[in-house]
Amino acid sequence: MRAQPKASHYVGGSYLESQTGTPFDSFYPATGEVIARVHTADDAVIEAAISAARTGQEIWAAMPPAERGRILRKAADILRERNRELSVLETLDTGKPLQETLIADAASGADCLEYYGGLAATLTGEHIDLGGSFAYTKREPLGICFGIGAWNYPIQIACWKAAPALVCGNAMIFKPSEVTPLSALKFAEALTEAGLPDGVYNVIQGFGDVGATMVAHPDIAKVSLTGSVPTGAKVASLAGEHLKKTTLELGGKSPLIIFDDADVENAISAAINANFYSTGQICSNGTRVFVHKAIKEQFLSRLAERTSSAVLGDPLDEATNIGPLVSRQQFDKVLSYMQIGQDEGARLVCGGGSAQVDSLPEGYFVQPTVFADVRDNMRIAREEIFGPVLSVLDFGDEDEVVARANDTEFGLAAGVFTKDIQRAHRVIGKLEAGTCWINTYNLTPIEMPFGGYKKSGIGRENGHAAIEYYSQIKSIYVEMDGVEAAF
Repeated sequence: MRAQPKASHYVGGSYLESQTGTPFDSFYPATGEVIARVHTADDAVIEAAISAARTGQEIWAAMPPAERGRILRKAADILRERNRELSVLETLDTGKPLQETLIADAASGADCLEYYGGLAATLTGEHIDLGGSFAYTKREPLGICFGIGAWNYPIQIACWKAAPALVCGNAMIFKPSEVTPLSALKFAEALTEAGLPDGVYNVIQGFGDVGATMVAHPDIAKVSLTGSVPTGAKVASLAGEHLKKTTLELGGKSPLIIFDDADVENAISAAINANFYSTGQICSNGTRVFVHKAIKEQFLSRLAERTSSAVLGDPLDEATNIGPLVSRQQFDKVLSYMQIGQDEGARLVCGGGSAQVDSLPEGYFVQPTVFADVRDNMRIAREEIFGPVLSVLDFGDEDEVVARANDTEFGLAAGVFTKDIQRAHRVIGKLEAGTCWINTYNLTPIEMPFGGYKKSGIGRENGHAAIEYYSQIKSIYVEMDGVEAAF
């Protein structure tokens, strides 16, 4: 098995194997090949991780913030030095093209570590003048944070959760998705090499039962999940029962609105990025593409032409720009939605089924698919598919399209294409979404907070905003005069 790790878990600064954990396999989605076998965390591993995190967090929180920042920045350098190695591992585990993972996965994680490493020494409190007496505030860590990763961006998500948590002085125990268990272990290695004290960052493997055990554990102060809305609801319910702080970055069915004055080529590029990048497996994807009636047929014709040039193939070949779906389960789900779209009466413009890659007959490949004449009540327009399925909906009026765009339980992201800058800001101001773009889509720089409205999440990741979700404020009043009492 070409990606077999030294052991399943990383606890207290070294690899650890569970003695009674259930084994499970990691597959290369392009071939179905088993690339690694790991074991779920048993009770002994969970308690070892908690104990290591408790000890490590005390040491880490006592270090000067500037020193914490230097360690995070050194870890960023290590990830960059090993970017190709990590990108190949991520491609093997997820099936995403190497063309993508070289620039969007470990590299993005390194940017995150560097950003929060640079913020470390700036995380100060404030002085409050009360006219003689005064108060001041301190920003303190929460303790041990538990991170739950998703399978579409494994190492990036691990970094997005770890960097703000660690810079605030917390420890983290991270559970990758059971579908993609490998790269978080390599990230843990890099942190140790950079000088992170043992136990401050730990990785344990497992399914939902391991996650539930961790969420309910009395030593866990904070839970951060990236996942689906149903999973988020379960985590929120359990975390609420135990009064745990939570950050939930969940799914979406986001609108991309293209007005008749938009640059059509740029808008098509954005629609492709918003639906076919990572084979459509991105939570913020703009899968409801609202196109003004005046340019709809022009848009569809050119979109179909450009989509036909997509290169499906071996993800390890850098010429490939669309790889397989991550698993057989996801493959079956996406194909079922392609059939649902046709059964509901949407017009199939291109794609619509599985794809054959001659050299990889066992891979989970599907065709990038475009539906037109999609109505708001169709399932392909209302339910998150998480695959390369783009739905085009007509509109003619600004107020109408805003109302339709907002008519969803989700609110993760939204985009607007128009040359009218006043309209762009006006429409964005009315859209019920936490992350929005004007004349582009799906760019998520670390400096910009990321998160959703409504059922798409709670809290924010990235930017200064994430600090609020991984720290707590202590207020101290200092009396400079006497103390009066009634008796």
